[in-house]
Amino acid sequence: MTEHEQEEPSAGRTAETEPPAAGTGEPHTAETEASHSEAGEDRTRREAAGDAAGQEADEAAQKDGAEVNTGTTIETAGVPEAAIPELVIISGMSGAGRSTAAKCLEDLGWFVVDNLPPALIPTMVELGARSQGNVARIAVVVDVRGRRFFDNLRESLADLETKHVTRRIVFLESSDDALVRRFEGVRRPHPLQGDGRIVDGIAAERELLRELRGDADLVIDTSSLNVHELRAKMDAQFAGEEEPELRATVMSFGFKYGLPVDADLVVDMRFLPNPHWVPELRQYTGLNEEVAAYVFNQPGAKEFLDRYAELLRLIQTGYRREGKRYVTIAVGCTGGKHRSVAMSEKLAARLVSEGVETVVVHRDMGRE
Repeated sequence: MTEHEQEEPSAGRTAETEPPAAGTGEPHTAETEASHSEAGEDRTRREAAGDAAGQEADEAAQKDGAEVNTGTTIETAGVPEAAIPELVIISGMSGAGRSTAAKCLEDLGWFVVDNLPPALIPTMVELGARSQGNVARIAVVVDVRGRRFFDNLRESLADLETKHVTRRIVFLESSDDALVRRFEGVRRPHPLQGDGRIVDGIAAERELLRELRGDADLVIDTSSLNVHELRAKMDAQFAGEEEPELRATVMSFGFKYGLPVDADLVVDMRFLPNPHWVPELRQYTGLNEEVAAYVFNQPGAKEFLDRYAELLRLIQTGYRREGKRYVTIAVGCTGGKHRSVAMSEKLAARLVSEGVETVVVHRDMGRE
């Protein structure tokens, strides 16, 4: 309140509204005239103090598209009514499988942030809202390595609730015996054990996580689960009705330059005649139609493509069942220029026709 408002309450109240217009029926007396005069002086003081400027700044910010919380959506500059991303918070006992659960969501297309300070979760959601739908699902992994974890997390969850953000908490649980075996297996201390034993750290963490576990939307006990079984449970919860897709990279290479270090499957095309020894084809690559025709007119080339594509269908089923989402198929010949390139293109086209998302890479083409 201004000094004038403190001394003259009636004038202060009048200052909050405009003077009545003519014809409103309000008696025009000296008292009301004085009151209106005082109100005008009061507005002048408020404008000098910056109140009116602040209101104009707020209106200008809204016109310019500044962020405004509308309850279920967030309006941002250039992105009106941007949808708030879906949020999953992954937490639980150290050694219970948080990283595996996060990797599973990443393979399902979620944007995953590991070990994000809880105070930054609302900011992460707002950044996702500004992505114009490019970041529609966010997963955040949080743990107890920071002792102020719980205070910050509670505040962040309360902030998200006020913005009506759809969020779920996934809690990874495991028995003390299983956790002790896992920590001993990797020969690492528990993050909270300090100078004590592993069981002391587990007990301290379990106590700190007790309230969060009670708030969890999904609790998964991994005591008797292996990595593949945990991934299957996450898929069942978050993959939806569609089966998670397998993504393939088909890479041609030359054996004389070395095997690709990231290859899951390697096939050798050196059983086919080399176009390098055909003078009119030597200068071209397997992308050339004449070179490709030469390769696939050789005995065994088409049969190999058909049978290997059939084998890959069998492998795809097993990969999906075991939680593997990416496969790199390396197709090699001597120099990575003719036979491997032609076969990679045909094999990739076959995979695409069967609904497999496929990328083709010719690692060594052009090195000669």
